[in-house]
Amino acid sequence: MSAERLIYLPLGGAGEIGMNCYVYGYGKPGEERLIVIDLGVTFPDMDGSPGVDLIMPDITWLKENRNRIEAVFITHAHEDHVGAVGHLFEHLGAPIYARAFTANIARGKLSEYGVDGGAVRTVSKYPETVQEGPFTVSYLPISHSIPESSALVIDTPAGRVIHTGDFKLDKTPLVGEAWDPELWAEVSKSGVKALVCDSTNVFSKHEGRSEATVGPAVEELVSKAPHMMVATTFASNVARVKTLAEAGDRAGRSICLLGRAMRRMIEAGIETGVLDSFPKVVAPEDATQMPRENVMLIVTGSQGERRAASAQLARGKFHGIELKEGDQFLFSSKTIPGNEKGVSRILNQLSEKGVDVVTDADGDYHVSGHANRPDLITMQEVVNPKTVVPMHGEHRHLREHVKLTEGLGRQAALAVNGMMLDLTDDTPKVAEYIETGRTYLDGSVQIGAMDGIVRDRIRMALNGHVLVTVIIDEDGEVLGDPWCETMGLTEIGRNNVPLVDVLEEDLSQFMGRAKAKTLMDDDKLEDGLRKVTRQSSQNEIGKKPEVTVVISRLA
Repeated sequence: MSAERLIYLPLGGAGEIGMNCYVYGYGKPGEERLIVIDLGVTFPDMDGSPGVDLIMPDITWLKENRNRIEAVFITHAHEDHVGAVGHLFEHLGAPIYARAFTANIARGKLSEYGVDGGAVRTVSKYPETVQEGPFTVSYLPISHSIPESSALVIDTPAGRVIHTGDFKLDKTPLVGEAWDPELWAEVSKSGVKALVCDSTNVFSKHEGRSEATVGPAVEELVSKAPHMMVATTFASNVARVKTLAEAGDRAGRSICLLGRAMRRMIEAGIETGVLDSFPKVVAPEDATQMPRENVMLIVTGSQGERRAASAQLARGKFHGIELKEGDQFLFSSKTIPGNEKGVSRILNQLSEKGVDVVTDADGDYHVSGHANRPDLITMQEVVNPKTVVPMHGEHRHLREHVKLTEGLGRQAALAVNGMMLDLTDDTPKVAEYIETGRTYLDGSVQIGAMDGIVRDRIRMALNGHVLVTVIIDEDGEVLGDPWCETMGLTEIGRNNVPLVDVLEEDLSQFMGRAKAKTLMDDDKLEDGLRKVTRQSSQNEIGKKPEVTVVISRLA
């Protein structure tokens, strides 16, 4: 029999930012008992995943090994760590552990799928532990841009692993727990086999700034705003939302929260005791009745989301509120790579309204929730692990984190999604490769990235579509001419005649030339009609559209 081993397997979040899902296992090869860390999502874009609502990790491997899963542990309540809980819970069938604030958010997501909130078990911070199979797990507080973020201290028969989750080293985070190096050193003094560590800001060379440094700049800006003041940030950044609200309150403004996610996060903070105070808020309908200079809106949509409050205010009215010339709009956030187009669209729409836009271009109104390069070095010095395994980053981030670690004289191992590491011995090694990828939430249905649905959608968007219909009687005689319907194609071609007329003429000629054997074989006839349609379209308008052929045979 093979010896027992400790494995680490990222299924999402290693080689990308977002969609976090990590697996640890201990036992005999192929029989390991498993725990899952985080079930996150990432968001679609019109270029690569048009029409898709959410993107989740492909957990086929977990489904196949469902009977080996002991539990799911969620590190914090950001969407890229907890967003897929409701969608994927039924496939795992294991209890979910989280701290109070995160548990509150997770229960809300499960309730959307009719799952009882008892599936989520609330855990207190270190030194409380959870025993599941061969794993003893505790939640070690760490600062981040959302309350109650925690690293996981994972004890196994093969040694201790610390999974950092997302973190920054902030001693004055305003909301949530501060970075406590003494506690971390105490937890690490018995020896840490592997530090599995956030890599997001490995290229940022300056020490990270504290959340407390944002307040004074925000307060000065809000106090000088002549008309309505609007601010947007990540809804989950409860500390920032509180800072914005308090700045507005001190300036004598009534605070109005716009956006379901914003209200939900503040409610969760109050319900769980994370927020001990928050300025009184007014409803949108009340805000419309107040003098504009006495109102401050705090709104969702800092990343350009089309349906969020920011985008709707930029386009027109939202809940009866309309922005006007001289109003001020603050982006207290940084734009996540990939969201630049959406944010730029909102900036320009606001400018067209005469709204004065303030961004964080100079770094005054936002600080990152992730550890910068010097902070990653500090983390390694405090924990002193035998091995560092970078996670939560694109491939270039992981690779740079490996180089940084090796430059400090420590061992590092690079593992991307689907690469299973054996951490049992002092030197990690690749145990095997697991096929992984993405799952799309398309409407209310989960589909695989390789199912072809989104690919076909992209091809239709790029090339247009033609529907060709022909009718054939029971004797194989063609009744009438084929006819076409086009979508997403220009109506008039290079010969200055309707494209449909050209296609139908060429298809009629093809049908007239077709032999009886072809007319009686649906596959051959469909293939021929498709080729003629695409070639005729190419000649007429320079496009080869997607073609659907309908052959109706009369009995």
